[in-house]
Amino acid sequence: MTQMVQVALASDATEAEELQELLLGAGIDATIEPEDEADALKVLVPENDLEDALDAIETLAETDDGDDEVDAG
Repeated sequence: MTQMVQVALASDATEAEELQELLLGAGIDATIEPEDEADALKVLVPENDLEDALDAIETLAETDDGDDEVDAG
């Protein structure tokens, strides 16, 4: 079984779900878990998909209008 690693930290559920949908659309399994210390949500992907996930999120950040910040990695 592949270990899940954090690819992003979302400030709210809407942002986390947007990232999850983006990653699922790119063929990358993604799950969301609470990050209690940061009062945020962790977006997790399989360790072997980390590079592809970071690339997908970077592409989203480049095409976004800048209203939402994504804390990758």
